[in-house]
Amino acid sequence: MSQKIRSSDGLLRSVPEPGQVALPKDGEQNVLITSALPYCNNVPHLGNIIGSTLSADVYSREDFEGTRNRRTLYICGTDEYGTATETRALKEGISPRELCDKYYKLHSETYEWFDIGFDYFGRTSTPVHTEISQEIYVNLRKRGNLLRQEKEQTYCEDDQKFLADRFVEGICPHCNSNDARGDQCDTCGRTLDAVELINPRCLLDKTHKVVTRVSAHMYVRLDKIQPQTEEWIKESWRKGKWSPNSIINNEGTLIDARLKGGLHPSPVTRDLKWGVPVPIEDDDPDQDMKGKVLYVWFEACIGYVSITANLTPEWKQWWFNPKNVHLYQFMGKDNVYFHTIYFPSVQISDGRDWTTLHHLSTTEYLNYEGGKFSKSHNRGVFGPAAKETGIPASVWRYYLLSTRPETADATFSWDDCVAANNSVLLNNFGNFVNRALKFISFQYEGVIPEGDTPGPLSPNDETDAVFVTDVNGLLKDYTDAMDAVKLRLGLQTVMLLSQRGNHYLQSSGLNKALMTENPARCAQVVTRAANLIYVLSALIYPFMPATSASILSQLNAPARAVPDTFSIDLLPGHHIGTPEHLFKKIEEKMANVWRAQFAGNDPAAAVPTASGPSAAPGTSKRKGELDGPKSAEALALDAKVAEQGNIVREFKARAPRTKELDEETAIAIAELKKLKAERAALPK
Repeated sequence: MSQKIRSSDGLLRSVPEPGQVALPKDGEQNVLITSALPYCNNVPHLGNIIGSTLSADVYSREDFEGTRNRRTLYICGTDEYGTATETRALKEGISPRELCDKYYKLHSETYEWFDIGFDYFGRTSTPVHTEISQEIYVNLRKRGNLLRQEKEQTYCEDDQKFLADRFVEGICPHCNSNDARGDQCDTCGRTLDAVELINPRCLLDKTHKVVTRVSAHMYVRLDKIQPQTEEWIKESWRKGKWSPNSIINNEGTLIDARLKGGLHPSPVTRDLKWGVPVPIEDDDPDQDMKGKVLYVWFEACIGYVSITANLTPEWKQWWFNPKNVHLYQFMGKDNVYFHTIYFPSVQISDGRDWTTLHHLSTTEYLNYEGGKFSKSHNRGVFGPAAKETGIPASVWRYYLLSTRPETADATFSWDDCVAANNSVLLNNFGNFVNRALKFISFQYEGVIPEGDTPGPLSPNDETDAVFVTDVNGLLKDYTDAMDAVKLRLGLQTVMLLSQRGNHYLQSSGLNKALMTENPARCAQVVTRAANLIYVLSALIYPFMPATSASILSQLNAPARAVPDTFSIDLLPGHHIGTPEHLFKKIEEKMANVWRAQFAGNDPAAAVPTASGPSAAPGTSKRKGELDGPKSAEALALDAKVAEQGNIVREFKARAPRTKELDEETAIAIAELKKLKAERAALPK
């Protein structure tokens, strides 16, 4: 995957030698980062990417910016065992191994194109994964934390075989959804046992008769370990400052229904062929466990451990080192239970001194144009399809991170995506960088002019004093946001800094006349602008690494760390590179082109766009139609109002207040009022 730049002492960052693996050191800050292991039976859509892998990538890159000096390891990989893989392999007419090889390649190519830089991207169908999973199973059994139970299980009389949960579908007993799986209902989110389903259907052939028969399996005693699990949860939640949508509310009270109702023994074995074999010795009393495999929910989280072990033989320095290692995990909200209750309970039951979850960063859902992403209906952007649009990976990263659903569900909108490129990246961030560097290139032959001195800044007029104060305030805001894993706020702060740079050039009157009439002042302005761009190259790096690399090339400067305060680091006499535009305009009409391209084949999920000259043919909304899905225009305005509201709140919260800040706040408020008025004119 893409290379990460690690911090060294001082200003610059150095690149590790090929094959070098970071190992934690005693007494220092060491951060182990994981993102939820994607199923190896499909390609990820944009919601999957922002919910786990991309968010974790940003944090892993940010951790190497020099101000924190943390040793960080970011690992992920494909989750390859279980019924999800078997059922998909059956549909595609290939073996589970062939399926996993196919989708591992697709996942790897997708993440690489998105510039997601794992230290290692592995997979769970490896001998090391089998060894570690079986070792944990044996430890649980030796410590009396496994329970043998004979229970009814779904059985297909026509195929004469027990059906694992994912081979069964039916009506959910809790919400009456007709598409519940045997392990979970996606409609209400409840975990299920396949025998609970009403009118169960065999996934292999829905005409086959499904009954229940008794089968023996092993269960982990979550009920026995619950008091210790709850104690661990309350301590870790407080220390690690978990995301708000975790299993504990802001008052420290458990809100997860499974904990409140009391945990039950949970199955760890399944009647399948594709998986980790249940380890059975010759003298083991449970000989009927031979031929069964470990349940995917039991061994999936062990994948984080085994993937690390496939990377380095020193993996235990990361996973059995709770005093020196903090574990940060990134995922969508549907994975919270298994990472905060289930797997920590397994670790506690195992009895060894595990590195356990420190910080949980979880997102709500990213929806698509008012509906859901659907691979079966080909609706939405999946994996490699993002590349087909011609939109650069950096722009995709920016838009997804700027709409990251941190506290509530968010909606992907083509209109917003185009606006993000044109209004924010091109007209704000890119304009500042290009304007300043082109001026240096054309007016000073590419050399930063004499007129400012290195070291701490000593502003000599009110404009620069306010400028430096504002930049330093925003640098602190950025650091605070990223320390709290508020990635969206961190990115907003970067854009506020570039906006402040634009305002500085404007208020300073940077043009050729200034260079002629007051050459010393002109030199000071461009020098400070160039150095703010240098700071921005570090700030934007976690979010848009390719953009950072382009800025560094145009500056002709090495990668740098995020400073605590603004200073002159590119000195007079420094030769910059060749200025180029960081971003290109996207024609607004392309939103409708892509909307049609990725609409899929599910008419019921289609969302009409607003009528008007830019609307695609046949997509206008009937006059007076108030019921049903919102139009794309309404969804886009809703998103813009929410985003602008965040910007206004950020402006209002900043201190100290200055004339320039008040002016910028007023402009932001006016824009918010304008957007609200436009939204009020549309059907709700």
